[in-house]
Amino acid sequence: MTRAVAGEDCTHEMYTGEPKRLCDLLAEKLRELHEIDFSDCPVKDRISEYLAFAEANYRADTYNKEHFPDSFGYSSGEEAYRVLKEGGSLLKNEVLLHGDYCMPNVMLDNWRFSGFIDVDSGGVGDRHIDLFWGRWSLSFNLKTDKYCERFLDAYGRDKVDEDKLKIVAAAEVFG
Repeated sequence: MTRAVAGEDCTHEMYTGEPKRLCDLLAEKLRELHEIDFSDCPVKDRISEYLAFAEANYRADTYNKEHFPDSFGYSSGEEAYRVLKEGGSLLKNEVLLHGDYCMPNVMLDNWRFSGFIDVDSGGVGDRHIDLFWGRWSLSFNLKTDKYCERFLDAYGRDKVDEDKLKIVAAAEVFG
């Protein structure tokens, strides 16, 4: 990095004070990221790494049991692991992925997009990882689920697969 990214992250009260506008902007910027040509990206296969990490954490029994029974909708690690094993192959390396898409990692300068930060988990991966975390971050940071569906609508339902979101949630149970 050669210079600081201008502005504030999306948790700033200027942005959280207009949650609909913020939600739509976050969805728009994510869709734009996902539409960038990734042919020159040096990290071509985040999915293998992502699934291997979840598998290793499952085997090591290192998931946060305190989040159950509401851990992303799964009542146990075993239930999440079953969903992950049955559906993990559906996740594809298809877009340029942020890898940690959340409100603190999107910078705005007076409502103008100025950049993404904390992209060390980025690369080529499945859009549903970023969609999952974008939706989760809105819920967590705004303290309401009110904007979760709006986020997916603004991103474009034509690109959203609810089953893949459930698979990502299963992987995230394991960290």
